[in-house]
Amino acid sequence: MKKELLIASALTASFGLASVAEAATASYSGSVQSGVIGTDLDSSASGDSTYSHSGKSNFSISLSETTDAGTKISTGFTVINESAGTSSNISGITLTFTDGSALDLGKAGNAWGGHLASIPSAAGRQGVTDTSGNHAPTDLDWADTSDHVGFDWSSAADFGGVDGLTVGLSAAFGDDGDVTSRATADTSYSVGATLVTTAGDSTVTIGGGFVQAGTSNIEATNDMASAAAVSASAVTGDLTIGVGYGTGSGLYDNTTATDAGQIDSGSVVKAGISYVSGDMTMAVGYVDGEGKDSVSTDTDGANTDGASSVSASVSYAIAGGVTGIVGYSNATNKDEGVEQSEHSGSSWYVGATVSF
Repeated sequence: MKKELLIASALTASFGLASVAEAATASYSGSVQSGVIGTDLDSSASGDSTYSHSGKSNFSISLSETTDAGTKISTGFTVINESAGTSSNISGITLTFTDGSALDLGKAGNAWGGHLASIPSAAGRQGVTDTSGNHAPTDLDWADTSDHVGFDWSSAADFGGVDGLTVGLSAAFGDDGDVTSRATADTSYSVGATLVTTAGDSTVTIGGGFVQAGTSNIEATNDMASAAAVSASAVTGDLTIGVGYGTGSGLYDNTTATDAGQIDSGSVVKAGISYVSGDMTMAVGYVDGEGKDSVSTDTDGANTDGASSVSASVSYAIAGGVTGIVGYSNATNKDEGVEQSEHSGSSWYVGATVSF
């Protein structure tokens, strides 16, 4: 009996050790950002000049392991706490193969957005709160309609023998818009490409792509998403410059109606510049978007919404993992062609981010 107990204990211990040894490799990171935001709106109503505290924290876990055949399997999640709200963002499964190509499964379907060149923007949390009725696009891939039930494949570098070229292909299936809507996209397809090259002392990145989505709803006047975008950036030493343009049509989630709304003739221009000098980073960003929106997918938009802003920031590395930020922005917003003075004006931010 004593011998059997010893054997049972040994087996239990070995199983426990085996489970630890076979656990995926984990890494983590996070940050806490805290500061003060001040706003000065263009309208003359009482309370248009305000000050408020802004806080945001996030914690991310990354998990990965490599099979005997050399394929890396990775996933992860991020928990974000902002003011009184907490949300989580769980990744799908990514397979990275030995040739450098990768396949995202589950939470995937936006190849064009992933291949756009990154454009510098101001740091900080300054900004003017816009009305929910303004649907002017402010992101290059605003028309992405993927619900992440799909795949996203990205090639290895030097695709097709072209130095610095990578391409991507994605698809998503099954009601890709707001699930409470009467009309949503049934399927969406996206293609993207990125080229990294050199021009003199500069490293130039050019990226672009398009998304196409369809619906079986015969009342819809557009095809739920038909948009394209292109962007470019150039890095010369400590200086980075970027610019991008996106155009097309798409849906927006409408929580106040029984169906989603649509945006026709949407377009957006983004530009930015940043410069690093020792422990200091200076950045300026510009956004200008417009689009004709309607509250129903069976009616074309009649008037144009607009959203434009210029923002700037100075970030300073105070200590390891600690960055102080001073930011400023000025925004102008229009709803149905009418400028909204109560949602336009200037804003500033003073705060710090502590990261690990």
